[in-house]
Amino acid sequence: MIHYQRILLKLSGESLAGKAGRGIDAAVLERYAGEISEISRMGVSVGIVIGGGNIFRGVSGARVGIERVTGDQMGMLATVINGLALCSTLTALGCPCRHMTALRVEPVGEFYAKERAIEYLEAGRVVVFSGGTGNPLFTTDTAGALRAIETRADILLKGTRVDGVYTADPEKDPTAVKFDRVSRDEIYRRDLKVMDLTAATLCQENNMPLVVFNMDVPGNLKRLIEGENVGTIVC
Repeated sequence: MIHYQRILLKLSGESLAGKAGRGIDAAVLERYAGEISEISRMGVSVGIVIGGGNIFRGVSGARVGIERVTGDQMGMLATVINGLALCSTLTALGCPCRHMTALRVEPVGEFYAKERAIEYLEAGRVVVFSGGTGNPLFTTDTAGALRAIETRADILLKGTRVDGVYTADPEKDPTAVKFDRVSRDEIYRRDLKVMDLTAATLCQENNMPLVVFNMDVPGNLKRLIEGENVGTIVC
């Protein structure tokens, strides 16, 4: 049974890097594409926002003297590279896909328009959104929340390297405890690093549900779509 008819999947660029920590790991890319293709064939309408941290992060650029706005623009271009790779891999698997960008980079990607994106989704195509919001100083988390709201997704799914929201970073603190469900107020109060505050506020003000889960566990995405309790529900 399909629990969600339309989703917005937010993927970090770092997740595409695999164990290497940078660049694109072909095995990871193909596995992600395979899982996305599977739920698309089930009849789920899928939008994807992709990050670019495996190639370049604007904040990191500032540490080596790159002006912040320029660094963010470089980061947005990095997401376009990832978007091309993901869309190409989906197409190779026989999954109809469109790549839309928030930047004017035709013919690399089609310039984003909400109405056109919804038409593609309703036609059964996976739509990969890259370029963030098209503006510096905003993260791809914010782009994920924005596209979820604009395309009328049922839920925003944030795929990460950990299996939900914890009291602290589980990769650094072995005593961290996982939440099965957490309120946005609790996130603010504890300063939990779920997503940036702009993205969280967008979700809250527009009643967009959010689940944070581990995309690196094979089958997790399908289990979520079928209504299983996977990851952490942010409500």
